[in-house]
Amino acid sequence: MNFNKAEFYRSYGEYKQLPPAERTEFAFSGRSNVGKSSLINKIFNRKSLARVSSVPGKTATINFYKVDNCYMVDLPGYGYAKIAKSDKIRWSNLIEGYLMSGRDIALIFQLIDMRHPPSEDDLHMINFMIDNEIPFVIIFTKADKLRKAERAERMEGFRREIEYFDEITSVEFSAVTGEGTDKIRSIIEEIGASDNEE
Repeated sequence: MNFNKAEFYRSYGEYKQLPPAERTEFAFSGRSNVGKSSLINKIFNRKSLARVSSVPGKTATINFYKVDNCYMVDLPGYGYAKIAKSDKIRWSNLIEGYLMSGRDIALIFQLIDMRHPPSEDDLHMINFMIDNEIPFVIIFTKADKLRKAERAERMEGFRREIEYFDEITSVEFSAVTGEGTDKIRSIIEEIGASDNEE
């Protein structure tokens, strides 16, 4: 897969606008400001393929990116308190509609800020994917912000806080140092290649 050839495809504000499910899709999920845009930019060696905002709750659409024969799908960030209730409902419908639409979702990258315990929304999302048998990997973002001992402490915390944690693949990632980038690309390539063989 040529990660350098990724390009923005389109944004959708409502579930009914989504394009036909013609390609294998990898989706990125997480709370507002967890670093989804930074992760996407790092994977594809670009500074601004995905727009990075310092304002939580800014991504209110599902954003599709094309790379080879796959779509990379940036889901709206959830869990930001200072938005209208109507927006929260729309976002919820948009995310749930996408996940339950029978699209060819090969994998979801569930992002969690490594510095903090998972939020209630994070746990709800993880349980939703487990219950609906949607394959996912957890990406712990902002890993560079923690010292080695702090990291070890948080990883132990996640074992207690996230059900079935030891059965879930996870990657420690930093958009600053690039840690975890190659591992994430390998996961995408491996799944993308096996999908093409079917």
